[in-house]
Amino acid sequence: MKFTLLALLVAMTVTATLQAQTTLRIRGSDTLGAKLVPQLAEAFKKQAGNVSFDIAAEGSSTAFTNLLSGTAEIGMSSRKVKLDEETEMRSRGKDLREFEIAWDVIVIVVNRGNPVSDLKKKQVVQIFTGDIRDWSEVGGNPGLISIYTRNTSSGTYKDFMGLAMKDREYGSNSQKMAGNEQIASEVGANPNGIGYLGFAYAHAKGTKIVSIEGALPSTAEVKKYPYARPTFLYTSGLPTGTTKQFIDFCFTASGEAIVTKVGFVPKSRAK
Repeated sequence: MKFTLLALLVAMTVTATLQAQTTLRIRGSDTLGAKLVPQLAEAFKKQAGNVSFDIAAEGSSTAFTNLLSGTAEIGMSSRKVKLDEETEMRSRGKDLREFEIAWDVIVIVVNRGNPVSDLKKKQVVQIFTGDIRDWSEVGGNPGLISIYTRNTSSGTYKDFMGLAMKDREYGSNSQKMAGNEQIASEVGANPNGIGYLGFAYAHAKGTKIVSIEGALPSTAEVKKYPYARPTFLYTSGLPTGTTKQFIDFCFTASGEAIVTKVGFVPKSRAK
């Protein structure tokens, strides 16, 4: 009888503990979700205690579909919400709230063995739209250019079109990748490869950053780089409870230190 009562009490305690634990579901951008948000989450867990995170980084578009369906408390996006996404949220009674978390730069990388180290903005447009198809046309060794881009659900895919390509479409010779690390891997292994990455992923093995008209990305003056953009967290309605605590943590000195370490520029320091 005593054993049964003790077992019951233990079971009740375990159940209460599990019920008390909060799980934050975060969905969206690979740029934010592959490194930055997981590191912020780990630091927050050490401070907040009984909280767990379920993070899926499958592209910025999924931030808004998950917020719309109620399957995420926080959406991550490397681009600003589109008008049609915001309209759809509003039509379903969802009050979308935006939090600019950090600035990022989209850097262009080539294989480390490629002699090309600088490109003109016009050449970037011509390469990624397919108007230029051979490296010899931009001062490189003869060889067909292999273009690696993010997939269509990615905020970086659309941002790069706007920032670098004058909103023209990618060339038919481009290959779509699921994330920054996949692009880095392909370019690092392909002597004729070229792609773009968030700055946090820009020093991958076998790759090098190409300057744009002599300019390399600078975290000290991030907004002056031609391919710089803000990144965001979104919630449906004003965040409360643990969701609010986590977002608030991202803007603390501890949170900003992680943002800087990973390779982004905190909003408060971006200039």
